[in-house]
Amino acid sequence: MLDNVARFDMKQSPKRQKLRFIGYLKALPVLWSHHGKITKVNMKGIKPPYLLLANHNALMDVDILNLATFPHRINYVIAIDGFIGREKLLRNVGGICKRKFTNDINLIRHLRTVKNNGDIVQIFAEARYSLCGTNAIIPESLAKLAKFLNIPVVMLMMHGHHINSPFWNLHNRKIKGIEAELKCIINQEEIEKLSNEEVNEIIQKNYVYDEYAWQKQKGVRVKYKGRAEGLHKVLYQCPHCKVEYEMDSKDNILFCKQCGKKWEYSELGELKALEGETEFSHIPDWYEWERANVRKEVEDRKYYFESEVHVDALPNADKFLHLGKGKLIHDLNGFHLEGYYKENDEHYSLDIPALDAYSVHIEYEYLGKFGDCVDLNTLKDTLYVYPEKEKFSVTKISLATEEIYKIKSKNN
Repeated sequence: MLDNVARFDMKQSPKRQKLRFIGYLKALPVLWSHHGKITKVNMKGIKPPYLLLANHNALMDVDILNLATFPHRINYVIAIDGFIGREKLLRNVGGICKRKFTNDINLIRHLRTVKNNGDIVQIFAEARYSLCGTNAIIPESLAKLAKFLNIPVVMLMMHGHHINSPFWNLHNRKIKGIEAELKCIINQEEIEKLSNEEVNEIIQKNYVYDEYAWQKQKGVRVKYKGRAEGLHKVLYQCPHCKVEYEMDSKDNILFCKQCGKKWEYSELGELKALEGETEFSHIPDWYEWERANVRKEVEDRKYYFESEVHVDALPNADKFLHLGKGKLIHDLNGFHLEGYYKENDEHYSLDIPALDAYSVHIEYEYLGKFGDCVDLNTLKDTLYVYPEKEKFSVTKISLATEEIYKIKSKNN
């Protein structure tokens, strides 16, 4: 695919971080404006190199991360779309390029280089922003990486960022009282003694969070009038009439266009039906109900998605290439994409087996171009696939990918 196009140089060794004082100064106003607090736990005597894991909810995560680790140098694993038009800058501030949800041996070499430099190895292990303020799947291979690097494991757990600018509506709500905890969860002596299974158990335990529970507990209010707008991207199925793809939102109201039921999204992040039963007051509960419904479809072998699509490619950090139209199929076997190059009408195809995709990256209204998309990756290419069906949900595709993988991996 795209044989004559230059690819991003994934083999180039990572640079030691420069300009970290600029990053620190840029981050300070973010912390101050949100009345933020950073707490350090069990960090006495913990100095780089160490593996830094962090939850991922918004762009401001990086600012808080820089403040929590200052003045130490750090190298960040960053998705290739973060490098568009600024590759030199991101390499100089410590960026290491990665194509999402791929197994890239180059990354292992790069992280070992960072360790040997005596710097911090930083990974957002969820590999995407949280869809509804709760933790996403963390691969077990992360524990193997930690054991391979043989350095302490530190967790940065941040709260309030999803409430301030959720993935489904990135508007800055200017909330106050964000929090972050930098905590060593496995020290040097422990990483040398613990098994892969024991390391994985510790990492999984510390990667659990719920932003809406945190919001309610802290009493953080969101005054923004349009706070519900975009929530229907995540909550795509009505729990009242059970119909999919008819949910919508406006101002602080979430509603179903099929049956007419409405829910108010409160300043404290809770849902309440304007009439009748409130099926789910807690947003993550609604989301997990959708997951259970998708899992049932997968178990019954009924899940299937097919659509004509528009396809863009990102082979390097220069710009997107428009490949033109294609067809995407997602079923129990995985992803199948095929189409014809816009320029020469040459046929191409891509298959990603179900067992090679424990999750998939999605975007809502990506760059304001063609709407919602699915982000499919190989070691050489990143394809942004925009379904053109009238009614669909990339959230459901994401849930199905995870549930298919769980069932397939268990059976295998």
